[in-house]
Parts: sequence; C-alpha cells; structure tokens
Amino acid sequence: MAEKEVILTLEGLKKLEEELELSKTVKRREVAGRIKQAIDFGDISENSEYDDAKNDQAFIEGRIITLEKMLRNARVIDEYEGTDIVALGAKVRLKDMDFGDEEEYFIVGSAEADPGTNKISNESPVGKAVLGLAKGAVIEVNVPAGILHYQILNIK
Repeated sequence: MAEKEVILTLEGLKKLEEELELSKTVKRREVAGRIKQAIDFGDISENSEYDDAKNDQAFIEGRIITLEKMLRNARVIDEYEGTDIVALGAKVRLKDMDFGDEEEYFIVGSAEADPGTNKISNESPVGKAVLGLAKGAVIEVNVPAGILHYQILNIK
C-alpha cells in the first residue's frame, strides 16, 4: 500500500524537521534520564515514575516514526503564485452569507492544519469546497453543524 503524500508549506516542513530534531535529541535524553532515575529508586514493579517515563518514551518513539514518515512523503507546495483561483498555499477571505461575518483562511495540507490559527486543510469541508474557485464564487458547504453559505471575497 502506497504511503499518503503529505502536503506542506515550507514553514510547515521546517516545523516538522525542528520537532523531529528536538524529539531525537532533547526529549529522548530527558526521558532516558527519567527512566534511569526511576530505576535508581529501586523496585520498578510498583514504581509509577518508571511507568510514566516508559509511557513517555513509547510516545516519543512513536512520534519520531510518524514524523520521519511524514517527512519522507512530504511534498512542499510553492508560495502561492497569486492567480485568481484558490489553490494550496492561498489565503482566502470568505464572507458567511447567513451571518455576514468575514474570515480569512490559509489553505494548507492536512499535516499543517490548525483551525485555531485559521489554517484549514485542503481536505476539510471548507477547504475542499473553495479549491479551484475564483473570487466572487458562492459556495454551499455541508458541515456537521449544517449547511454553510460562503462567498469568496479575496484570494491572496
């Protein structure tokens, strides 16, 4: 089975590389130190510090494997070229046609999505709906909360 391509901006690629480096160096050393300290306390069969440190170690090693896989399958998208069509890497200003609110979203790959900072995935309902459309287009997006109506105000 082919591994899924991970679409990233250059910024997202750098963040994943930094997280991988931090995990392989600092976090691994910290957890190894915690394990050694817990072993020094004696009987590890009833040592919660040891159990916690081993769980953290498993999590860190799993995250390292995930990050390495993501980076191996990464495709970095170019800076948005500024066409009139929504594409990956574009910032899209949308107007909620029902409430009049305006929001600006940065369309990124799913690995970088962070709705809290208005980075939405190209695989999300809104991200999928706007891809390939031009300024002025009105869209209907089916989301778990119902149907949303947006107009594309600007693409940059």
